[in-house]
Amino acid sequence: MLDREHRITSAADYKHVVRRGRRSVGGSTVIYTTKNPNGGLPRFGFIVAKTVGNAVTRNRVRRRLKALAYEAVHGDLGQNGSLIGCDLVFRAKPSAAVASFADLKADVVHAVAQAAR
Repeated sequence: MLDREHRITSAADYKHVVRRGRRSVGGSTVIYTTKNPNGGLPRFGFIVAKTVGNAVTRNRVRRRLKALAYEAVHGDLGQNGSLIGCDLVFRAKPSAAVASFADLKADVVHAVAQAAR
């Protein structure tokens, strides 16, 4: 589970990342990334709309995305601290409901690589 300091919690922060961030479109997600002007630890937000499916499906997709965010911070996706000071918002497309974990991971790896540049 992501620690509180790794989560975007305010609506204003979500809005800022989605409106001003760089967009990375994958097969089942759209990932917005921006640099946090305050620096600090990487923060993540998740948007899973009702178009993805019922509550059970949406929660499963959200849990998968959270696991990938955790892996980006603590695992091999982080690329040696390249996410320091980044804010990322994951927006799930309706196809995320049937996407495999590997497909979601490929989208996240692509977005993390873009954020590192």
